[in-house]
Amino acid sequence: MTAWTMRRGKPSARASAVVQMRRDRLYDGELILVNKDHPVRRPAQQIVPVPDGILQASRREEPGILLERTCLALLSALLEACGGRTSIAVVSGYRSRAAQERLYATSLRENGADFTAKYVALPGASEHETGLAVDVGLYEGNVDYIRPAFPDRGACGVFKRLAAKYGFVQRYRADKTDRTGIACEPWHFRYVGYPHSVIMEREGLCLEEYTEFLKQYACGETHLYAGEGASLAEIYYVRAEEGDTPVPLPRASGARWRLSGNNKDGFVVTVYDPEGCDRHV
Repeated sequence: MTAWTMRRGKPSARASAVVQMRRDRLYDGELILVNKDHPVRRPAQQIVPVPDGILQASRREEPGILLERTCLALLSALLEACGGRTSIAVVSGYRSRAAQERLYATSLRENGADFTAKYVALPGASEHETGLAVDVGLYEGNVDYIRPAFPDRGACGVFKRLAAKYGFVQRYRADKTDRTGIACEPWHFRYVGYPHSVIMEREGLCLEEYTEFLKQYACGETHLYAGEGASLAEIYYVRAEEGDTPVPLPRASGARWRLSGNNKDGFVVTVYDPEGCDRHV
């Protein structure tokens, strides 16, 4: 079994191309921070229906559950890996702003202000509006739409243990309520992508904290290398400028990379299997 590695190091020595990122691209990508201080700024991208092969518990509130395409693909793989195809249901996925407004108003009316503040995000501040968040629940009897049961036992427990390997984190934990503003939600998982999910789990960071954590790995200075064995991803941060922001990207043949805004002040580049990175860490 290969060991997980996380190291600081010099930038990988390879030629780079530069792309100009418009200011509004800050609000796109799997690493965008969404909360009451950083609302959703752009419509969700690449939203697709959850297929019939995945259990869906919500029919009235979300007759056809939707998720961002990559998030859905990795969720499907995670359900297969944990053996949860017949016991774990998707309860909620993408919600439009209008749907979040209806849910918030309904919860205020039926559950009161205290409950709603703990478990229902303000319209515009809900991760569900990105398509990158999914609520899952144990598929037995009636499933609560706002607080579905998702215990630590059985396939649910295995799902939780494997989630980070597939790019997911439990977004709202009991010890992070003061940072997230949301009560503990064992059923709410956010897709942030690998290896970011594993770094967050190992370092005990919620997304608010991880967004700040990444800023120490400024492009061209000290980069972060993380992964298993010799297969390391190189991660670096580029602060956004007022206009277009030049973002250096690998030019090497076969290089694979992902670029995400953080919905706040910069971009995060993740380069997978960078050439020769083991010589520079």
